[in-house]
Amino acid sequence: MKITVTIFLLTLICTAQNLFAQNEFSRQYNLALKFYDEGKFYDAVTECKRLIFFDADSQYTYCAYMLMGKSYKMGAKFSDAILNFTNAELNAKTSDEVFQSKIEIIRANILRRTTDRALQLLDELDDDKNFSSRTAGINYWRGWTYIFADKWKKAAVSFSKIDSCKQLEKLCRQVDDDKYSETFSYLISHFIPGAGQIYTGNYVSGILSLGWNVLWGYVTINSFAANRIFDGLIELNFLWLRFYNGNLQNAQKFAVYENQKIANKALYFLQFQYKGLKP
Repeated sequence: MKITVTIFLLTLICTAQNLFAQNEFSRQYNLALKFYDEGKFYDAVTECKRLIFFDADSQYTYCAYMLMGKSYKMGAKFSDAILNFTNAELNAKTSDEVFQSKIEIIRANILRRTTDRALQLLDELDDDKNFSSRTAGINYWRGWTYIFADKWKKAAVSFSKIDSCKQLEKLCRQVDDDKYSETFSYLISHFIPGAGQIYTGNYVSGILSLGWNVLWGYVTINSFAANRIFDGLIELNFLWLRFYNGNLQNAQKFAVYENQKIANKALYFLQFQYKGLKP
């Protein structure tokens, strides 16, 4: 009888201790969440580290690593964020937790512009039969990866596979249509100096480039025609070719610049006006 009572008391004490520990861990995790919501990311990380140290049964380890990863991400420390999201994945107990931690790793890679790594991880998720029902989520973040890689057409293709992403698909197709061909701008300037600048909407620069090339071309040809060979060589190498090569460089430079303006306008919209989930 005494032995039975003793065992009962010990069981009761152990249960009470476990409940107290769980409540304490819950309180500490909620405190870390509170710091995160208030923008106190350093404090959130500190509380998560304490929680992981004392949580011997790893009840909150996954959540703590995820919260640390998000805190580092908010502080633009993407490598540290990825490290903690990876630790969260290693401590995941369900397929949902594994998938979510992998997605967070991908999102951090998108933000730090390591897009090749993000695409590699997305391909691995796509090939994993355990996540065959997560195709929409995979394509969604693949689309965002292509956006940050400035591959708007491929982004549109990825979003087109998701019924709820028609707005993003339309935006990406519009950006791709609006962007200038850098190759065409460069090539057309070989045949008509200034045409590349005019093609990208820089009319003054294009007209000036055409004018200078016509002027020095005329002067150079006249020098050769008058048998002033030395003058013709000087004018050819130091004047006409100088403006001709400058025209080629400007044509490509203006195409790149205008394309950046188009892409940045779309990125500005996505950052401040798009209401959906972002990296």
